[in-house]
Amino acid sequence: MTSKYYVTTAIDYVNSKPHLGHALEKIQADVLARWHRLKNNDVFFLTGTDENAQKNVMAAKIAGVPAQEFVDKNVASFQELLKVLNISNDDFIRTTDKARHWPGVEKLWRACSEAGDIYKKSYTGLYCTGCESFLAEKDLENGLCPEHLRKPEQISEENYFFRLSKYQRRLKDLIEKDELKIIPEKRKKELLNFIDSKDFNDFSVSRPTERMKNWGISVPGDPNQIIYVWKDALGNYITALGYGGPDETTFQKYWPADVHVIGKGILKFHAIYWPAMLLSAGIEPPKAIFAHGYITIGGQKMSKSLGNVVDPIELVKKYGADPVRYFLLAEIPSLDDGDFTLKRFEQRYNADLAGGLGNLVARVVTLSEKRKIRIGKLTNPEIAAVIKETKEKTTKALEEFKFNEALSVIWQLISFCDRYIDKTKPWEEKAGSEEVIADLLLTIKEISDLLLPFLPGTAGKIQQQLLRNKKEILFPRLA
Repeated sequence: MTSKYYVTTAIDYVNSKPHLGHALEKIQADVLARWHRLKNNDVFFLTGTDENAQKNVMAAKIAGVPAQEFVDKNVASFQELLKVLNISNDDFIRTTDKARHWPGVEKLWRACSEAGDIYKKSYTGLYCTGCESFLAEKDLENGLCPEHLRKPEQISEENYFFRLSKYQRRLKDLIEKDELKIIPEKRKKELLNFIDSKDFNDFSVSRPTERMKNWGISVPGDPNQIIYVWKDALGNYITALGYGGPDETTFQKYWPADVHVIGKGILKFHAIYWPAMLLSAGIEPPKAIFAHGYITIGGQKMSKSLGNVVDPIELVKKYGADPVRYFLLAEIPSLDDGDFTLKRFEQRYNADLAGGLGNLVARVVTLSEKRKIRIGKLTNPEIAAVIKETKEKTTKALEEFKFNEALSVIWQLISFCDRYIDKTKPWEEKAGSEEVIADLLLTIKEISDLLLPFLPGTAGKIQQQLLRNKKEILFPRLA
């Protein structure tokens, strides 16, 4: 029986163009989607854009253009990123889509309200526009939001609140028992500490309409309030499946999400606020949340003011999609922060792609072309054992979301093949050399199969070379 697999990325703010961190998240989710398709699972892979945010309105005002025109332009950049990175998403949701998204958000609001979990009160707090969230004094570093390095604004207003406190025990049970699995483990501990802390309080789920005139989704029955962007945005994971629309068949088929792939900075919203709202509405919570780390640039946080923001689209245009995919998956630790420099990128390109994978394929296909040898049955039990072990280790690493470890295992098989060639010297036309070349061809086919979720373009090119028995350079060496 085919199993369903629903994977999502976070939907991205479109107050500016995409950066390298956006690329990392899309690639990680794409690997999971492609891997599960190879396992014959029924996969639905969702990504999209978060557009009903105050920061988008402010950015549009600074740019001197209407908000809708501003977000449309930036949405196009995020869609281009998906295309150039060869991302295999099945759908793309925009939160300004009044036909697909808004009815589901309104339905979710009414469900929470009918459960008695939404109430109105006045509130004064420190608000960070970058986070689109109120912050506590203890969360600040030197008076600044640690995520956006800016001073929050003190705001007093009357808003609707969600009764989060009602779900404290249930959320703790879900996370402790891994019914809502949090990856990595250290993030799970952080969440459990937060649930037990005095900071676990009801949270605001609306903003006064005057804060964002003519933008965002109005609170059902109260046109003076706009639904808080996080309550609006998180709903995309179900509205994209048809929740709140005329046909909820797709929602019933694919929900709950098997994994939300997100950045660690928005884990609280996804692992606390989102499942609580779903429980309130009588909807099953997601099964797992994978929170990846951040990318620094030469040891520094990416920042427009520092001028170190790397444009992933330009990077792909210069080096190709698969080299960018490879570096972000192999070099950036899946469960922690990682660093990017152009020097390191080019080093790994030359060493691992041009000198490693590319060189191996060229050596073997050249030999097979010269000797007119095709892939046959594997004759060497040693190679068969190494391939079997590689597959098992790769599967285990992917099950644990350790993309870098999975690629490391595959590259160990590439190194094994290089050593085997040097040892057997199949270019010397002697007894058994044809079997060696045939075994190597089969091993390269296995390597290309393993690489398909990670480097889909390259895997396809390798398979074509094996079919045609004709060498083509996969990765031209960088000068």
